[in-house]
Amino acid sequence: MKKIKTAVFVSGGGTNLQAIIDREKAGELPHVALSLVLSSQEGAFAMERARQAGIPAFACVKKKLGSQAAFEAALIQKLEEHEIELIVLAGFLSILSEDFTKRYERRIINIHPSLIPSFCGAGFYGLKVHEAALARGVKVTGATVHFVNEIPDGGEIIAQKAVRIYPGDTPEKLQKRVMRQAEWKLLPTSLETVAKEMASRDLNQ
Repeated sequence: MKKIKTAVFVSGGGTNLQAIIDREKAGELPHVALSLVLSSQEGAFAMERARQAGIPAFACVKKKLGSQAAFEAALIQKLEEHEIELIVLAGFLSILSEDFTKRYERRIINIHPSLIPSFCGAGFYGLKVHEAALARGVKVTGATVHFVNEIPDGGEIIAQKAVRIYPGDTPEKLQKRVMRQAEWKLLPTSLETVAKEMASRDLNQ
């Protein structure tokens, strides 16, 4: 069975990365080979999670590299060194340029903590998404996995999962519920779906 060499881009604690690692170890991602973790922040705990799982992990920090172009060149160099075919953005807080997203068209997926098209796009990340959902008074939120293009959260939707909002919810409570009930389940499953399709295409070419 062909496995798709996959990189995960992170910026923080790496809970979604851990969900993917756990599902791969359990044999539930048969078409995925976790081959690289790249962080936009030095010292992100996600890198320690990667090392504990035996996955090569590196930091590419835009401030140190000096420009968006240099930052993306460093990412591309690592991706090519590890022959990466598919990229997962898992709490990655840097926006990627149109040049980058077109280079890897339909080969980058992202998890967003709302039901797109609600509470998404530029400026909506982390707790801000859940603060906006509570302020609007919606009764249901969730998570969305989508392909990445040049528009923040604008690519084709792959999968969504709904999560109820309860009276008395805080942004922190809601964030944890969305992670547990949606993100940690949806992202690994969607990753396997995309990798399986890629593997099938490669075998049929």
